[in-house]
Amino acid sequence: MFGVLILNDFSLVDTTQALYLLFVSLLTQSWILKTLGFAILVGSIMALIEASGGIEGFIEYLQDKKALVKSERAALLLSYIVGVVIFIESSITSLISGAVGKPFCRRYKIPQAKLAFVCDSTAAPISSLIVLNGWGALLLGLITTQISEGVIKYDSLSLLVDALMYNFYAMSALLVTFLFIWFKIDIGPMKYAKYSSDSHNSADTHKSASSLFMLLPIFVMVILVFVFLYVTGEGDILKGSGSSSIFYTMLTTLAFMFLYYILSKNMSIKEWGKSSYLGAKKLFPIAMILLFAFSIGEVTSQLKTGLYLASLASESLSPYMLAGVIFLLSSLISFATGTSWGTFSIMIPVAVPMAVGMDADIALCIGAVISGGVFGDHCSPISDTTIISAMAAECEVIEHVKTQLPYALISGGIALVLFLLFGIF
Repeated sequence: MFGVLILNDFSLVDTTQALYLLFVSLLTQSWILKTLGFAILVGSIMALIEASGGIEGFIEYLQDKKALVKSERAALLLSYIVGVVIFIESSITSLISGAVGKPFCRRYKIPQAKLAFVCDSTAAPISSLIVLNGWGALLLGLITTQISEGVIKYDSLSLLVDALMYNFYAMSALLVTFLFIWFKIDIGPMKYAKYSSDSHNSADTHKSASSLFMLLPIFVMVILVFVFLYVTGEGDILKGSGSSSIFYTMLTTLAFMFLYYILSKNMSIKEWGKSSYLGAKKLFPIAMILLFAFSIGEVTSQLKTGLYLASLASESLSPYMLAGVIFLLSSLISFATGTSWGTFSIMIPVAVPMAVGMDADIALCIGAVISGGVFGDHCSPISDTTIISAMAAECEVIEHVKTQLPYALISGGIALVLFLLFGIF
């Protein structure tokens, strides 16, 4: 609201009109509608999996039959491994990691904030390290633009691969998260995080069925993301649309679950419809939070906060400090806008010419942009990844932000030191 007031010279009439036009503009963008649809459909899918008894069956299989998960550490480590293995798209990664971890949170009374932290701190970092996904498509496109404009003369794919070697925040975040799980390191607000049973009031009434009722829909979901990335990219996964792919994946997975659950007589059509509706209704407020988060990010972009910060930094800067400063700038922009992808779009066209002009390591500076984008996104309460991770773990968004922040700051501090050291040596 205040940002729109500034943009409209504090005119209440113009501000009211601008707010209306802002939301109209957002709701006419297909990727935003698909992301909101994804958030709502996730509720339906998770409610159906829970009502099918697949979650209880999954717990029995891993805990009783295979004896693989018998502690809080093992439960969180399972979600961590899932988050690392599934690198297709950060939102899907958070969702699946949360789905796998939630039943064990219930069994071992693990605070939902811990699961949300694990979901969030594996999703974006691994997606930005193994870029066989939409992240790679965006970054490759932005780097290629710099080449086509004559700013640099390198092979874009080779430059991206080199830059990923300097994605220090993603690496440190994955390491810090693993250490948090293995050694049960609770710092800051995480010390006081408690398990909440409010979101699982009906858990004990769920039937126990084969774990396949949980695992098959998740497997189908993973495969379909690749399929739709291939389709929307017209044969090239790296050129696929992330928002379209996850939305179509949710719709198709729901259709699969309808056929699978009905034909296997796990539930009736009426039960399927009721569970779908209640799940979607439960997550509708999350979709609204996402919409407001997008609006804040749009206003911040219109204020040109990122370009202003970049112009200030470029006025008096040592080439040895360049990567560290780019990392900090990208972090601030990502935190303010709530989007790592938007930060990449703002900062790569700024960072690359700066690196060329100051004869600095271009790959290191691009790596600083990627790291800063993910770091700021992790710390931001308006980030879609933050909100979806909290949703996946059934944790309050503000609690997730507060409990995750100390760990993100530690990872960010490690990354900053590395960028400064590599900039000097």
